[in-house]
Amino acid sequence: MGNEHSGHHHHHHVPASVSRIFILCIVLNLLFVFVEAVVGFMSGSVGLLSDAGHNLSDVFSLLIALLAIKMATMKANPKFTYGYRKTTVLASLLNAVILLVAVGAIIIESISRMSHPQEVSGAAISWTAGIGIVVNGLTAWLLMRDQDKDLNIRGAFLHMAMDTLVSAGVVVSGIVINFTGVLWIDPAISLLIAAIILVSTFSMLKESLFMSIDAVPESVDMDRINEGLPAIPGVSSWHHLHVWAISTTENAATIHLVLEDISGMEQAKSLTRELFRSAGVGHCTIECESCDSHCPSLTCR
Repeated sequence: MGNEHSGHHHHHHVPASVSRIFILCIVLNLLFVFVEAVVGFMSGSVGLLSDAGHNLSDVFSLLIALLAIKMATMKANPKFTYGYRKTTVLASLLNAVILLVAVGAIIIESISRMSHPQEVSGAAISWTAGIGIVVNGLTAWLLMRDQDKDLNIRGAFLHMAMDTLVSAGVVVSGIVINFTGVLWIDPAISLLIAAIILVSTFSMLKESLFMSIDAVPESVDMDRINEGLPAIPGVSSWHHLHVWAISTTENAATIHLVLEDISGMEQAKSLTRELFRSAGVGHCTIECESCDSHCPSLTCR
């Protein structure tokens, strides 16, 4: 019987420059939230106020993601043997919940304004949302390069990209109000904002929720693992196959291999490690046992 804990951690590392990018994005968005909220109150635009509330939730999301990324770099200790990497998953889940709360608030306020439309300044809405296109577009561009390396960065990128589109929609509503005087277009755009946020949040909510309860991460190809294991020479069967996320960038697995001949253990381990790596798992613990000890009453194939 043998046991191996694979030390080859094949995963994406979040670049150190990402922290500086997050700080810059937080400052830019805080300034924009302040401007948007002031103009929204002065012009009476629920579209601007709802977008300001959403952008404020994005600031909190950026802060939470930054904190999680920082905590993920902290070393393991006797109490937390994996370190604090799982906080990245919890941060992603919390961010998704924050967005859902923001969506609910936008919908309630928008429905109220649809029933009781108020005078708003189309020009003020358009100019302020135009600034939003620049701020959100710049933020999305800064995050775009590293968004494939971490679920939290991807979530932040998607939020900023969606916000850019939303700001463009608010600009359109301001122009329409300015030229036609149709007031219901402002809360209607707010409802559209809510729908866009909901759609963009659902995938992250589902993935982070599943990862938090140790479901197989979407980045892991379980079909490849299950199809590849029988092809490994000497492997009769396997059990205790478990795959889970250590963080939003690292996946782990354990497996017990039942071997026809225990002398082929090292080759079986090596090929199994390569198989798991190719399927998206870089951190695996492999235990081997002979067919005779596992199933003495059966004939191994």
